[in-house]
Amino acid sequence: MPTITEIDIVIRLCLAFVAGGIIGFERSSRRQVAGLRTHILIAVGACCLMLLSIWLPQFFKSGDPGRIAAQVVAGMGFLGAGAIIRLGNDVKGLTTAASLWVVAAIGMTIGAGLYIAAVAAEALTLISLLWLSRIERKIFPDIRTKILEIQYNHGNEPNTDIAMEVFKSFSVKNQSMNIYHGQENIKKTKVRFLVSILETTDVSKLVKALKSSDDIENIEVEEKY
Repeated sequence: MPTITEIDIVIRLCLAFVAGGIIGFERSSRRQVAGLRTHILIAVGACCLMLLSIWLPQFFKSGDPGRIAAQVVAGMGFLGAGAIIRLGNDVKGLTTAASLWVVAAIGMTIGAGLYIAAVAAEALTLISLLWLSRIERKIFPDIRTKILEIQYNHGNEPNTDIAMEVFKSFSVKNQSMNIYHGQENIKKTKVRFLVSILETTDVSKLVKALKSSDDIENIEVEEKY
């Protein structure tokens, strides 16, 4: 087993700092719960523990170098779970949790002195986070749930067929519809639509298309969480 010098230790810890910082910077730029400092600490900590795994058997002439490293992998599951947030039916933070796990692996790889593997893993991780996310959003855009409240300028039963035709043209799926009739002195009707809209849909154009109907007086759009 090659001997680890103090210079090796400093170089590997600094490289882990840089590797974690690059990925952490990308996560911070997207306002994720685990950002720059978290990724740096995990990478440096994993590298430090990997160095310890190698150093202990080297110093005591016995022991398993992979034992501490295995515990790092298991412990990352708990830390990654803290980055996952559930908002209604949506789950956020899975990508950040995965990046934390990868950063720990990169830190351990640097700690073991496998620099080429660490650089390759760093590059592939950045490609996944920066470029593949853009391609993924174009091919598989996220679906947002919104509330469209349409106010009609009369108190009669509203003709929702027009709204449904507009929804269809914009690939908007209606989940539910509630009609609220105004009081006798307020002869206006409101209809609240709970709809699923693709993230790539231009909501302003959707509202403009709905307002083209003479019966519709006002439209309000709310985000549904």
